[in-house]
This record gives sequence, C-alpha cells and structure tokens, in this order.
Amino acid sequence: MTTIDRAPDELRMVRILPDYTEMAAGSVLICCGRTRVICTASVQEGVPSFLRGRGKGWLTAEYAMLPGSTPQRKQRDGVKKDGRGVEIQRLIGRSLRAACDLTRLGERTVYIDCDVIQADGGTRTAAITGAFAALCIAVDRLIEQGTLVDSPIIRQVAAVSVGVIDDVCTLDLEYAQDSRAQVDMNIVMTRDGRGNLGFVEVQGTGEGRSYTRAELDRLLALGEKGCLELMDAQREALGDRAGVICKKPRLMLASNNFGKLKELRQLLGDRFEVRSMRELGVETDVEETGQTFEENALIKAKTLMDICHCATLADDSGLCVDQLGGRPGVHSARYCGVHGDDEANNQLLLKELADKPKPHKAHYGAAVALCRPGREPVIAYGRCEGEIIGEYRGEGGFGYDPLFLSDDLGVTFAEADPEAKNGVSHRARAIRKLIGMLEGEI
Repeated sequence: MTTIDRAPDELRMVRILPDYTEMAAGSVLICCGRTRVICTASVQEGVPSFLRGRGKGWLTAEYAMLPGSTPQRKQRDGVKKDGRGVEIQRLIGRSLRAACDLTRLGERTVYIDCDVIQADGGTRTAAITGAFAALCIAVDRLIEQGTLVDSPIIRQVAAVSVGVIDDVCTLDLEYAQDSRAQVDMNIVMTRDGRGNLGFVEVQGTGEGRSYTRAELDRLLALGEKGCLELMDAQREALGDRAGVICKKPRLMLASNNFGKLKELRQLLGDRFEVRSMRELGVETDVEETGQTFEENALIKAKTLMDICHCATLADDSGLCVDQLGGRPGVHSARYCGVHGDDEANNQLLLKELADKPKPHKAHYGAAVALCRPGREPVIAYGRCEGEIIGEYRGEGGFGYDPLFLSDDLGVTFAEADPEAKNGVSHRARAIRKLIGMLEGEI
C-alpha cells in the first residue's frame, strides 16, 4: 500500500504553470500531486445556432486522458468518446459557465480543452481548477487586444475531491486513496467579488458504505477549505492577470455635463467602472426624438451602447411646472431654444410665470435607462416635488436648481448640500430604483 505523507485535511502539492503552450489564447499546466493536466482556452468568433443574434457568447469544454497518462496504456478516444470523458467535460463546461456572464463575451465561443498527461486521482477537479486559470489568461489577452471591453468572469471557480478513507474524512484523494475510498465526493465551488461562496456541483457516492450527516458536513467543510486554497493558488499563478476575476464592468455615462457626471458617480458607488463619453472618446450627439423622459433616455442609452460596446447609462430629466401644463418637460435643457443655456432657460421660465398666482407647483422628473450588450434594457423613473420661486437662491447645482424650492429640504436645490440633494432628487430616486432592479445580479 502506498504511504500517504500528509494530513487528512491537507492538499497535495499544487503547481499551476501559466502560458504552458504558445498557440492558445490561454493555457496552463496544473499539477496536483502526480496528476498533471494541460488546460487551454481558445476563442473563436460565432456561437451555436441556438444563440445567434442574441448578443451573448458560449463556453464549452472537452476532456481526454492521453494514452500514456496511466500505467496501462489508455486507448485514445475515437469518434465515440467514452462515457466517463463525456460526463467530465460536461461538468467542466457547467462549472466554468457558472463563473461567467456570457453576455459580456459577445457572440464568441470559448473552447476549453483539458488533456490529462498523467493521472493519479482527481483529474476532473484538477481540470476545472486549471481550466479556470487558462480562461482568465485568455480573457486578459482579449481585453488587452481590445477585442473585449469587459471581463465575463464574475466568479472564481475551483474544484477538489474529498472522501472517507478508513473512516477518516480526507481532502484531495490520490489514486491509492480513491481506489479504496468508502465515500468518494467531488466538490465544485465559486466565490464572487464580495467573497460569497457557492456550490456548482457536489457529486457524492457511498462506495463501500453509506455516510452520515456528520460526515457529509465534515466533507463539505474540507471541500470548502481545499477550494479556497486552490483559489489562492490560481491568483498567485495568474499575478496581475487575476484582475479579470470579478472585474467591475465598464459603464459609460451618456453625458459630458460635469455636474450630472459627479452626481451620478456618487449615486452609483463602486458597482461599475464609470466613464464619461469624453473619457471614452465618444463625441456623438444623439438626437432626442422621444415624447417622454423614458423614451429619450432609452434612445440615448441604446445608441451609445451600440457605439462603445459596453453598458451605457443615459438619463433624461427636466422640470415640469403645473401651471405651464407640464412644460418645460422634455425640452427643459433647450427651453429657450439653445441647448444648455441655463440662464436663458431660467429667465424664460420666470417670465412665463410672472402673471400666474403663487405658489408655482412643480416637480423634477427623471428617467434612467441602462442598456447592456445581450440584455434587456432596464428603465426607472423618479420625481421630487417642489415649487418655483421668483428669485435665484444658492450657488450649487445646475439648470433650474436655483429656482426650485424642494418640498423635502425646504431650500432650493442650489442651496442644498450635495449629499442632501442626492438623498431626495429625482435622479437619485430613479437611480435607487434602478439599482434595486439590479439586486441579485453580480
């Protein structure tokens, strides 16, 4: 019997060697003890027919044990692959797809190939762990080349085997243990950007006997420990290229208005890597032909997303005065006939209200539209109540803020502290609704 010189909760020695081959977009050699697997990630344009025209990509995997990987030569797969190999490659594909948001890949297919060159137990779990590292290298290369804007990798994934050997719960089985295991289990786990762990798959079988709930809990705990250690090994091997794991997606704000950009950045927090149109070199003026704030926001977001190929957030907002039948409304920024002339817009508004009785009740309305490649648009609307006063008050804000007396704050938006304004503003309320609609997404 082979002597196992490690503790039951200890991984075999793990080495992940990146860039093991030169031709594939990403490659590693992963060694877990004496098990060695070459994992490559290749990327091609196009997707299977069931995904064409949907703007999202695909990832699939193949697995094989090479003839010299075992003491007795294994026959090379022919046209018909052996059932075990098919099962394992499906597991690899499922595991890596669970780590990805394939809408960020565009209509491309990632092919993962895992070839076992030496087998001593745990080949499927080593293949998953190594394939994830190869995928990260491929994605980093595509981003560097400008082929991809965002990383599709929204979770880290690793896998390890556990089992019961001589009534002892044991981590990372090599062949000498696996061949006599009373219980054999493979565990695939993910970790997201917030550190939350999840299971992709738990494959557990009582080989020599059934196992207790206490043993199951211990095996799961060992699997979690092993997967976390393997995730650390992945990051160490990848170095700077580990930055593609849970990398915040880019979001272009469809505006160059400094005040609006500052406000939106504060509201969005750190969910996205926020950029302005100017920062991304986009100078297109989108004609706002909609009749509502929602229509205009969607027109801008969709048009600009098609140009920059990343998530785009556009808003359309304005002042709606009751005594003016809702005007200026969608024409708020160009009420005077010239876009963005705040002073002229304010003076025209005061002139039109001069012969009307006070109070001049009004509200700010805002629609925000988020468009992302391969996903349905998300639109939210917010409003805040107030009235128009007859004099300018305050130095902050922009647009009609010096004239808009907020019901919530008791001061004009131009007088309000920026944080206070963001707490009650129409745009803030719309953004909060939108963020609420995104809850649950990674």
